[in-house]
Amino acid sequence: MSIEYGNLYEITSQYIHSDKDQQLMKDAYVLAEKLHNGQYRKSGEAYIIHPLCVAIILAELHAGPATICAGLLHDIVEDTPETKEDVAIQFGEDIASIVDGVTKLTQMKFASLEQKQAENHQHMLLAMAKDIRVIIVKLADRLHNIRTLGALPEEKQTRIAKETLEIYAPLAHKLGMFKIKAELEDTALKYVEPIWYAKIVSQVKNNSSVRISSIDHTIEEIKAYLTPERISHLEIKGRIKNTYSIYKKMMNQNKSFEDIYDILAIRIIVNTVGECYQVLGIIHAHYTPVPKRFKDYIAVPKPNLYQSLHTTVISNDGLIFEVQIRTEEMDRVAELGIAAHWAYKENVEYSREKEQFEIASKLKWYADLLKYSEEDKNSEAKDFVDTIKEEILTTNVYVYTPTGEVIALPIGATPLDFAYKIHTNIGNKTVGAMVNNRIVPLDYELKNGDIISIKTNKNSFGPSENWLRIAKTSHARHKIKSFLNKQNRDVLISNGKAIADEEFRLNKISNELNDDFVNVNFSKNNIYTLEDLYLELGKGNLSVKTVVKKYMGESRSQEESLAKQMERSQRILTTNSETGVVVEGLKNPQLKLGSCCNPIPGDPIMGYVTKGYGIVVHHCQCKNATSFAKERLIPLAWATNPNRKYPVSIKITSVTNNNVLLEIMNVVSANGLSILSINANNNSNLETIIKLKVLTPSLIDLEKMIVNMKKIKFIHNIERENL
Repeated sequence: MSIEYGNLYEITSQYIHSDKDQQLMKDAYVLAEKLHNGQYRKSGEAYIIHPLCVAIILAELHAGPATICAGLLHDIVEDTPETKEDVAIQFGEDIASIVDGVTKLTQMKFASLEQKQAENHQHMLLAMAKDIRVIIVKLADRLHNIRTLGALPEEKQTRIAKETLEIYAPLAHKLGMFKIKAELEDTALKYVEPIWYAKIVSQVKNNSSVRISSIDHTIEEIKAYLTPERISHLEIKGRIKNTYSIYKKMMNQNKSFEDIYDILAIRIIVNTVGECYQVLGIIHAHYTPVPKRFKDYIAVPKPNLYQSLHTTVISNDGLIFEVQIRTEEMDRVAELGIAAHWAYKENVEYSREKEQFEIASKLKWYADLLKYSEEDKNSEAKDFVDTIKEEILTTNVYVYTPTGEVIALPIGATPLDFAYKIHTNIGNKTVGAMVNNRIVPLDYELKNGDIISIKTNKNSFGPSENWLRIAKTSHARHKIKSFLNKQNRDVLISNGKAIADEEFRLNKISNELNDDFVNVNFSKNNIYTLEDLYLELGKGNLSVKTVVKKYMGESRSQEESLAKQMERSQRILTTNSETGVVVEGLKNPQLKLGSCCNPIPGDPIMGYVTKGYGIVVHHCQCKNATSFAKERLIPLAWATNPNRKYPVSIKITSVTNNNVLLEIMNVVSANGLSILSINANNNSNLETIIKLKVLTPSLIDLEKMIVNMKKIKFIHNIERENL
């Protein structure tokens, strides 16, 4: 079948109705066709077919116009004279950035094939952390490439197929994109294990007719049981397990094809969560459940957002089969994964930072990737990739913190691995562990559903050599090795810090030294970091009086700078009384922004009519809203371009560290915002709680700042106050 632009338009026109966006995509296609003219793929077809097919795959995911344009243009910087700057001039910086991200994944030069693969994967993962759309385009690119793998030499087929199974299919799984994952796996298996692939396909074909007949009969039975229940929407269908899943189960569990019972499954789709549990009860009432085979992924979703009820039962004719019960929305997420959550919507304000922020808040593993990418981006490529592959792409054990947060770990992980997954400082200060309210040794092997509580002691001496035997994950072992390697050095650093602390105490000032101070004042002595400074003090190579003298001069100037900034911010706030809020039908309403929730442009808002204060503007999710009288609520909207800045309060939870306040101030300043107030207090959990109030023109600017602030390694959590 020939592919042309009309095939892409047919899909995008169903959900992208803006003429401007449609023209943008058409322009991208025209440019790609022009630049790739005369280029051909190994299959002999015109090269433009590849980017067009990539764009069609993206459109089937309901990706936005920018992502589809990037799919059409993703090879032009690598394969034609066009540059990133050329793309930016014609299509904007956003699209150029995605194209550049995809291009950089394949442009690196390496000393060896092994190094090339490791560093290529490292760059891919770091690009993914920067903008997840880069990896979505890359997955679509890989999917079309593997569909046409037959045109390549056998050696390349095997290498690309193995890479697909090791990196791309697990990434698709982690993103919950089941359809893409299944096709990547099955097609790759055909090239990696052609004999097994052919054997399983043949057995499924020969065996499935009997099973399908039995499943069809069971589906009709289930329909008869459910019809009297008056369920508003009911859809029942059979599903054949994908070839790679059958192969993996046969290999991992040493089973023959005949021993695998869930090759066929029944999927029941209803309207509501309540109906899911209602259907489950009816299924168990008419069929015998297989013990220990029930999974409730609705109450506890998988880390890739997958939700469904799973139960394995025995039919009336003795066939064992799996039943999956879910809502229509859950089924959509199961097929499209994270793409279902940020599928393109008309008239919704776009923000790359907001998209990244929302994905990180929904996908715990993506938040982990952001953290590892920031912490370990300078690590050896192989170490970095091994950590991500082991701890993010192949996690199989799901355990819980005492507060109910799900933590994913590889099989065989121990409480030490759990501790280091939470935070390096927690791992280093671990002195014991409790699992399900029972004390366990640190080498206890964690199991699905375990609830783990780590006991720490701030006076702990830290990891020992024995911990390297206990820890199973690359991340934990890397952190333990780093600690042990630094231990001798740390004795001198600790002595140096003690010397500094004593001198600061004698001068009746707080020791808040940081890297910036050291770099500015001592770089001429080849001392660039706070650790270097303490090390030199510990060795006796530097006078502590010199350090304190320089600090007393600089700290006053920093305090004065912050005080001036806060004073200036307060002046901006008090001299501009315009709210930037529109009340339909009223010309000059008396409006006041709620000081409890501090709404800002981009937030959903409502008005509350008060006595004496006029209309108070609140965020729709304000905690005080539950006590409002509904008859006093009125709809409000933000002006198109409110020309002012707004106060907003955020709460930051971080590891206690002298540098964290300075780093927060630097991020606020780098993002063009200004500080109204900032204060910090320590709690009993060895954490610092920072209350920060800033001035921002909009929600987009605030979210951009929060995304950048989350990169500070000391920070655990950031949230808006009173929402």
